[in-house]
Amino acid sequence: MKIYTWKTPNGYKVPIMLEELGKEYEIIAVDISKGEQKTPEFLAMNPNHKIPVFVDDENGGLTIFESGAILIYLAGKYKKFLSEDLKPKFEALEWLMFQMASVGPMFGQANHFIKYAPEKIDYAIKRYTDESVRIMGVLETRLAQVPYLAGEYGIADIATWPWIRTGVTNKIVDLAQFPAVEKWYKAIENREAVKRAIEKVDAAAATKK
Repeated sequence: MKIYTWKTPNGYKVPIMLEELGKEYEIIAVDISKGEQKTPEFLAMNPNHKIPVFVDDENGGLTIFESGAILIYLAGKYKKFLSEDLKPKFEALEWLMFQMASVGPMFGQANHFIKYAPEKIDYAIKRYTDESVRIMGVLETRLAQVPYLAGEYGIADIATWPWIRTGVTNKIVDLAQFPAVEKWYKAIENREAVKRAIEKVDAAAATKK
């Protein structure tokens, strides 16, 4: 199995999943700062020229883009981290979609306008920061009720945690204001599989310098 990825929130998700599953895989670093995701070879795998892309050589070279789709595929293949019972399964998928539709886009825009925009636009910074804080409130309400987003640790947590990590690292949100999220965050941060995945992705990216 191969994962074409980079050291971004979306880029960490699939390696975390593979480490949690205990599977062997190859990381192929795609330096998005140099536009490597826009080469014809990469576009042949993902027409949207975004990382990650997953290739399963165990299944005829099946190629999947979009991190959420990859997580669902792996959960189905190995029957782990996504319940087969109807209610918890769709609770997990709800929160996975929440990450893809809300957490990622809003945290990503906040991060962009704070760190990378060529000019400081106060309105944009406030809009996306405020929305990121609102989203944290949604997560706080949920995680005050259950230890993980679907009750048990699974793909929704794996997808969401790297984005919260970016929000905390870049000071978009303050974990101290959200104690239930903070407890959840630290529990995942301390998982050995999560530590290994981040270390491996960062090491692969370092070889591109």
